[in-house]
Amino acid sequence: MSDELPFYPPAGSPQPVLNNTAIVAAPHTLPLIRLNGVVVLPHTVVSIPLTDDVSKMAEVSKAFERQVLLAVAYPDDDDDGETTNYLHDALIVQTDPNTAPESILAVATLAKIEQIGRLPGGMSGVIVRGISRARVNAVTTHDGTPIAHYSVIDESYEDSAELQLLKLEVHAAIDAVLDLRGDVPQEIRNFVRNIEDPRHLADNTGYSSDYTFAERILLLTTIDIQQRLRFVLDAYRKQMVLLEVQQRLRQEVEDGTAQQQREFYLRQQLRAIQKELGEDDAEAAEIDELRARLAQANLTAEARKEADRELQRLTRISSASPEHHVIRTYLEWLADLPWGQQSQTPIDVAHTRAVLDADHYGLHTVKERILEYLAVKRRRTQHAPAAGAERSREPILCLVGPPGVGKTSLGQSIARALGRNFIRMSLGGVHDEAELRGFRRTYIGSAPGRIIQELRRIDTADPVFLLDEVDKLGNDHRGDPASALLEVLDPEQNNTFTDHYLNVPFDLSNVFFIATANTTDTIPGPLRDRLEIIELSSYVEDEKFAIARQHLVSKQMRTNALSDTDVVVSDDAIRTVIQRYTRESGVRGLERQIGSVLRKVARSLEEQPDQARPIHVDEAWVAQALGKARFHHEDRERFQQPGIATGLVWTAVGGDIVYVEAALMPGSKELRITGQLGDVMRESAETALSCIRTRSQKLGIDPHFFDSRALHIHVPGGAVPKDGPSAGITMASALASAATGRAVRDDVAMTGEITLRGRVLPVGGIREKVLGAYRAGIKTILIPQRNLQDVDEVPAHVREHLEIIAVDSIDQVLQVVLGESPVHTAPQWRIA
Repeated sequence: MSDELPFYPPAGSPQPVLNNTAIVAAPHTLPLIRLNGVVVLPHTVVSIPLTDDVSKMAEVSKAFERQVLLAVAYPDDDDDGETTNYLHDALIVQTDPNTAPESILAVATLAKIEQIGRLPGGMSGVIVRGISRARVNAVTTHDGTPIAHYSVIDESYEDSAELQLLKLEVHAAIDAVLDLRGDVPQEIRNFVRNIEDPRHLADNTGYSSDYTFAERILLLTTIDIQQRLRFVLDAYRKQMVLLEVQQRLRQEVEDGTAQQQREFYLRQQLRAIQKELGEDDAEAAEIDELRARLAQANLTAEARKEADRELQRLTRISSASPEHHVIRTYLEWLADLPWGQQSQTPIDVAHTRAVLDADHYGLHTVKERILEYLAVKRRRTQHAPAAGAERSREPILCLVGPPGVGKTSLGQSIARALGRNFIRMSLGGVHDEAELRGFRRTYIGSAPGRIIQELRRIDTADPVFLLDEVDKLGNDHRGDPASALLEVLDPEQNNTFTDHYLNVPFDLSNVFFIATANTTDTIPGPLRDRLEIIELSSYVEDEKFAIARQHLVSKQMRTNALSDTDVVVSDDAIRTVIQRYTRESGVRGLERQIGSVLRKVARSLEEQPDQARPIHVDEAWVAQALGKARFHHEDRERFQQPGIATGLVWTAVGGDIVYVEAALMPGSKELRITGQLGDVMRESAETALSCIRTRSQKLGIDPHFFDSRALHIHVPGGAVPKDGPSAGITMASALASAATGRAVRDDVAMTGEITLRGRVLPVGGIREKVLGAYRAGIKTILIPQRNLQDVDEVPAHVREHLEIIAVDSIDQVLQVVLGESPVHTAPQWRIA
């Protein structure tokens, strides 16, 4: 073994001093005695029992002549080998070829022999006093006595504030242990307190019976004084903790003598002992199970680092501590999340089309967009991009349309077609940002946000995630949830989405997000910019009929436990429900009315089980079940009074018609506007009045007519807020009608913004407005010239029943709605 061990001094180190006189001996050689299971430390006095073995007695005798020897520790014959294995690097091989090779400890103790004789037990022994540490370089034999070639280890140190502080802590720890023991004589306490030399202090702790043999060896072989003191400090702190546990348990037992308390003491003591020995099976098993779950989870590198750090903290914290539960819950969340777990179902575009067509009637634009997305994703999968290519980003679709048109159910169909799990999260009324991004772990009862919770529930990282009613997010002092969604719905950021509770990135880029909304007006601009808006228009009567026949009737029959042998619903009955009992853009109310009819069928079958089956539901059956009709097919109002015009409006439930009334009365240029109108609509009224006044001469109106009259414009339905510029030409028509005394045609409805010059500007929602006019029985519709291209979105069978006129000036509008007019400009016609 090499002599160059790090804790040995170089050659030429000073000789040890005994009684202020240098030891006179052959250069660095002394008799060596091997001690079984005994460690002699410097600055300590040790009694060494000797067997009657003649050779060992000879060794001691030789050493007694010299007064000093080298004592080398070695494990007992019954030692389990732990010490030898632990200190393998500190063993050397005897170099004398005449003796059997034998490994001994390289660090020995230079010791002075105090006395040889009989120990109190009657066994032969020797009392030695440790002087200093020495390194055994080689061992030879002389006259049967082992002779060690050694060098003294330099244990000098440099005093420092850190060393003094460490010494004070060791003194305090020893005093605390002695106080806890209680039976230690005061002389021993005073002796320890008076030790000033840190080397003496550390070595004298070797007297403690709490040290194992291996720990004494470690104390002997630790040369650096600060490391030695730290070892002593750790050992006494552990002993102090054990004594405190024992004292606490003893005190608990002393508080009562009942059998139950004695049993409790025994269990607690057993548990404390098991914990100190590392044998706390229940807690250890739980931590091992959690460690195995984390190992199986496909954690990212950052998540793995955080999990390992928290797991180490968990092993050091008592299970009774509240922090233990917090850390354990956090690690369970990390282990349960679907890190990188994706569905393996192959994409089949043709199958997806079949599923979407089977589940939903119409919605061609949405279906085409979904199929385009799937086609691109499948090609990306088949043709793997080269290294460094841009990663695939899932689109963020936003389905915008009135209630009941199938936005939510469309998301379910997409998930079924893709073979993915489906998550629906309603955002209506959500005010707290933490509901989406979680609470930080500093709060009691903290948990991840709903996005992470839902992903753990379905256990895949690529579900179809429907964010329902995204236009109804709240905003208050608890944060802005819409802003929290920016990271979730941004393809550039959502691959590193960080929940406040987890505090590590989680990849959301494989999630197929779909948002739904009734309108885009209330969606914040930054959030709307990250969405791909797809508008779903309201259904016409034929579409509602097809949906009811293909889906709603059969669904409600299953809901009400009816079969084809129990009831047959005629086509006329369905159309009656559509025309007379519902008035909506979607089919939600239609489904409720069909369910109401079928529930009455079920009741009739139960009350009269002998009646003929199946029951045929026709128009009369519907009228009997639902009562008098709520709506009429011809919903437009018949009027011949001047000052009334019919306008078209867009609402959250689809298009509808609205009446604008204008009245003239004696006054002085007063304009009053009522009907809960917004600022934009009020400005449209003022603009319409100015536009009509500039055309007084063309319309045959006295130029001073408006100077002596007050005007009142009212839009019925005062409880409903209204705003927007699209009623401009309607207000102008009502004002012109009131001023000229000619009534506006009651079969004409119109929409368009007006300017002071009389220009008609384009507006939005043409398809919904046309469908609303069609439902109300309007025959002729006026739209802006620049909205002519939007008419192509109206179903062909609806256009066949309407006369749609495109106009670009108020003169053309008045020529149509007032009939014969002095205006000689021909209107622009487009007849479908």
